[in-house]
Amino acid sequence: MDADKAQTSFDLNHLRSIEVADLLCQVPQGEQLVLFKQLSPQAAVTVFEFLPFNIQKSLINALEPEMTASILSEMSQDDRTAFLEELPNAAVNELLKLLPLTERIAALKLLGYPENSVGRLMTTDYLAVKQNWTVQQVLNYIRKYGRDSETINVIYVVDDDGKLIDDLRIKEFLFAPLDQTVQDLTDHRFVSLSVNDDDEEAIKVFSREDRVALPVTDKEGVLIGIVTIDDILDLMAEEDTQDIQKIGGTQALEYPYMQTPFLSLMGKRASWLVILFLGELLTATTMGYFEDEISKAVVLALFLPLIISSGGNSGSQASTLIIRALVIGEVTLRDWWKIMKREILSGLFLGSLLGTIGFMRISVWSTFSNIYGPHWLLIAITIFFALIGVVLWGTISGAMLPLLLKKLGYDPATASAPLVATLVDVTGIIIYFITAAFFLEGTLL
Repeated sequence: MDADKAQTSFDLNHLRSIEVADLLCQVPQGEQLVLFKQLSPQAAVTVFEFLPFNIQKSLINALEPEMTASILSEMSQDDRTAFLEELPNAAVNELLKLLPLTERIAALKLLGYPENSVGRLMTTDYLAVKQNWTVQQVLNYIRKYGRDSETINVIYVVDDDGKLIDDLRIKEFLFAPLDQTVQDLTDHRFVSLSVNDDDEEAIKVFSREDRVALPVTDKEGVLIGIVTIDDILDLMAEEDTQDIQKIGGTQALEYPYMQTPFLSLMGKRASWLVILFLGELLTATTMGYFEDEISKAVVLALFLPLIISSGGNSGSQASTLIIRALVIGEVTLRDWWKIMKREILSGLFLGSLLGTIGFMRISVWSTFSNIYGPHWLLIAITIFFALIGVVLWGTISGAMLPLLLKKLGYDPATASAPLVATLVDVTGIIIYFITAAFFLEGTLL
């Protein structure tokens, strides 16, 4: 038994950290702790940072206080903050007591920044040098303290007050004369994040600047931390996942799909389904209002699914495009009129295309059958113009709803495809029967 355990330990410690993390995600919960304890202290910290939150929480609850303290102390500050901010306040207070005083102060400082701000993403483990240092002094400093830094790809230059002056890639020091000063290498051109910027702003800046790390400053311009690309990539994946889940008509999940408890998953899905179902009840109410028209011209009911689905589909397309464009910064609220004009043209084009297909379908069928009766041409014209109206309304609604939600301070992704489709269904029926009443009055109606 001991030999088997030793062999397992040997194998685990010689795997890459991400591979061990994937293994822990796949084994039953009861085995996760056994395997995790077989890791060396250094490997345990690295593997812990790769694990999803629900497994991290389970392990922390089961580990001895000494091992918990070791892991939390050695974790990267940004990863530790990301873990702690998901826990209840009481649990955070208990875990902070296990940290050394300096680490406890650092953790409390980062947790003190607003939720979803750059302050929560940053780490204070970086290398900063003075502009009067020589290249030799910088290289000596990197050799001495570089192991404790989150990254040494970029070295930051500050003045005597700690204000950021420049950021220089390490290669600039490697190829410069050793007696040259840092000031000779600086051009005072740099990009930085404000500690109170929201995380969406950080994503936009990283995407635009193509950087592996960016400095974070306070309102006085003092360098107080850095944000690295690995945290931004994790954040982007999380944001994209939540947006896709919302667009699909469900609440965002806190955990991966397979790790989400069944009842929690049902709660996330059922809440939106109930809302959409109540919305669709308005469709039945609206159809009841036009009961007389349907009884007089039953043929109109044949095309009802076609009409409302076309409007819902066009609205879903528009909302998905606009939500994504808002997220990645392609459009802003100030572009609403440009978007409106573009979607009006889109709605007219797409509606005319679908209307022509519908018109041709009725015309062709009427050449060899009497399914649409003697007034088939009027019915075809009704379908043509109804599709233009419904699709036009669908595209406008789908495009404007995300902008309206963002203007009101809500997440644009809440304008999910099912929600837009439900809203357009009700109005689509109204547009359809108003169009039918206009063209068929005196004949079928």
